[in-house]
Amino acid sequence: MTLDDFFELGVTRTLGSHTFGAEEIKAFARKYDPQPFHLDEAAAERSILKGLCASGWHTVSMWMRHNLLSAQSERRAWTGEGPEPVFGPSPGFENLKWLKPVYAGDTITYTRTNLAHRPMASRPGWRLLTMRCEGTNQNGEKVLEFDSAVLVKTAAAQA
Repeated sequence: MTLDDFFELGVTRTLGSHTFGAEEIKAFARKYDPQPFHLDEAAAERSILKGLCASGWHTVSMWMRHNLLSAQSERRAWTGEGPEPVFGPSPGFENLKWLKPVYAGDTITYTRTNLAHRPMASRPGWRLLTMRCEGTNQNGEKVLEFDSAVLVKTAAAQA
């Protein structure tokens, strides 16, 4: 097995789905994003969004949750040479877009597509895995997308 095989480059994985309830939306907003269209149905109806909707940060947080749950439950066995690659922290993300509001009652399905990996010159034995991350609502409309990366320790760094 190569690293390309292990990472399943180009394969889109469904990570899971989440239905956003009104009370959950409000609780997240009270803590992290207290804007009227996340907190109050009447204020949300009067806003440009025309209804109670989840914070974009809430929708991205749920992507992360499902990404980690998926990684734990669907862990692929490493059959290549040397120790199994170990996933480390993420150095960040780019191109975050909230394309459509996520309203109370919407169910969002999250996906991840691993795109490429490369060695890191600054950290021998580590690779940078890049991925495309998305969320789609129950109508098949994309509601969020972003590009992310994760550091992966490979055999050379583990020796």
